[in-house]
Amino acid sequence: MFKRIFVIVLDSVGIGAMPDSGQYGDAKADTLGHIAEHVGGLNLPVMASMGLGFIRPIAGIPADCRPIAAFGKMSELSKGKDTTSGHWELAGCPLFTSFPVYPNGFPPELIDKFKLYTGLDILGNKAASGTEIIAELGEEHIRTGRPIVYTSADSVFQIAAHEEIISLEKLYEICKITRERVCVGDHAVGRIIARPFIGKPGNFVRTANRHDYSLEPQSPTVLDILKQEGLAVVGIGKIADIYANRGLTQSYPTKSNRHGMEILTDLVNKELPNGLIMINLVEFDSLYGHRNDTHGYALALEEFDKALGNLQSKLAADDLLIITADHGCDPTLPGTDHTREYVPVLAYHHGLKHKNQPVNIGIRSTFADVGATIAANFSLSPLAYGQSFLNDLLR
Repeated sequence: MFKRIFVIVLDSVGIGAMPDSGQYGDAKADTLGHIAEHVGGLNLPVMASMGLGFIRPIAGIPADCRPIAAFGKMSELSKGKDTTSGHWELAGCPLFTSFPVYPNGFPPELIDKFKLYTGLDILGNKAASGTEIIAELGEEHIRTGRPIVYTSADSVFQIAAHEEIISLEKLYEICKITRERVCVGDHAVGRIIARPFIGKPGNFVRTANRHDYSLEPQSPTVLDILKQEGLAVVGIGKIADIYANRGLTQSYPTKSNRHGMEILTDLVNKELPNGLIMINLVEFDSLYGHRNDTHGYALALEEFDKALGNLQSKLAADDLLIITADHGCDPTLPGTDHTREYVPVLAYHHGLKHKNQPVNIGIRSTFADVGATIAANFSLSPLAYGQSFLNDLLR
């Protein structure tokens, strides 16, 4: 058994369309595959050594070596393709009722409630790209002081404001009011997102002070159970936001993927209590997938792979590292939405280097297999969903 389990969630790094992806408009989605083709091959030697190219052919990723990690891919059982449903399912809590979405903007009654409880009029109220809507309405926001309200293809109520017009403290307060009093009942969206920005008209830039206010998972997650059993549960990046600050013993906010990996690597070197350390690397999604920046996405993957090599070398003999994702966001397709895809799973510990045969854990039927594996490792009661692959790692 392992004393510490590290789970890295590569936000939006899907590995090909699921059989039901056509129902979501994503039949042609293939985030990793299309990025690799677009740039003439990805250079990811560490993930390649772990078996990424054995999951399926990917340009530039060899599959002619003996993988030093277990490899496979996972289907999403939840009815969705967003951050919240993906992460909840990873922790053993799939979502079978889709969160509400608003492709034509929020209905008048919802906006009226927002105005009533916040005392603020709004700008926007449409589905839009975050960078585009602040470019469009940022100057009027500065002039009027009205927050910019918008959504996307995901179940989100996003509130953008210039940090010099509406302070971060005030923006966060507005988001909390929206979470607790506005987006409730039939309008209980998955996340309320604070989207602060700075700059001048023509040169607005979103800052790293984003904050998400998620619904609470509908049943206990493996994070909750670990904490209840007295084990450490450390969240890095958006993890605290995604799980509504539930089930964590410690949390570290991040400014970037690089910053997140620096924090994670630093924690590997410390004498942490037994338990789970989970990180979300959001920039793959927020900076590249949603902005159709295929080249930038490829470079970010290659930067992560270098950081991963450094992390891998510092793991202890009784550490387990799991690398996966929460959904896809294929930057080569029209539109900027998430995509319904399989996600990769690579599971590494030092003992796997000495296996004579590759450890192929196959196509898993749910992301919850990650949560089930964590539960099995720490001798917790089996979760309602998911099948552990721990025995495959220990044979």
